[in-house]
Amino acid sequence: MSLWKYANPQLFMSWSGKALPWCMGLAAVTTLTGLIWGFFFTGDDFRMGSTVKIIYIHVPTAMMAINAWIMMLVASLIWLIRRHHVSALAAKAAAPIGLIMTVIALATGAIWGKPMWGTYWAWDPRLTSFLILFLFYLGYMALWAALDNPDTAADLTAVLCLVGSVFALLSRYAVQFWNQGLHQGTSVPVATGERTVDDIFFVPLMISMVGFGLLFIALVLLRTRTEVRARRAQALEARARQAA
Repeated sequence: MSLWKYANPQLFMSWSGKALPWCMGLAAVTTLTGLIWGFFFTGDDFRMGSTVKIIYIHVPTAMMAINAWIMMLVASLIWLIRRHHVSALAAKAAAPIGLIMTVIALATGAIWGKPMWGTYWAWDPRLTSFLILFLFYLGYMALWAALDNPDTAADLTAVLCLVGSVFALLSRYAVQFWNQGLHQGTSVPVATGERTVDDIFFVPLMISMVGFGLLFIALVLLRTRTEVRARRAQALEARARQAA
């Protein structure tokens, strides 16, 4: 049985309608658990004090800002190769969510950076690449809005997504590429498994990261379902005009 059949709009609306309440419920439980645990039931760090608690928002949103673009890249490649309309609509639906995650990550990073670095902003490799990623999100959404033909918009935004993926990777691995810069290394390096976060902060952080990931999935499903309905409405309007 081919997995591609689930990209059929009718089947997508069927299974996503069943999955959405579960995703939203699990997202609410895990996100609230992680944030409440982190903000109210953990102590202060011996160096960063109470400012360390912003990690429960900053790290998950930064992670999802990058992963959202990677998800858009995968969906765009599927569109270019397989021409599945749901994949193009899913990429379009994910863009505003990724943009909001990027804004939150930039804002919380600036708030965190002031007491740690003495400045809200520095042209650090990771911060700069993250800012460029934010601009790519804006450009991606503007390109969708500027083009009337949805297939042409999907093609051009897919190409833009391929280019922007360079900065998504840079913002993820900039600290490894360049040793200089104010931004610290990744707290939980995937390759080595080593981490610089104590268990008292690490457990609620991981719960928050899972929660934000589930929240992203739920919002993408919700927005993609809206995009599918909008595309159906446009098709019906076009047929009505032709019949008239």
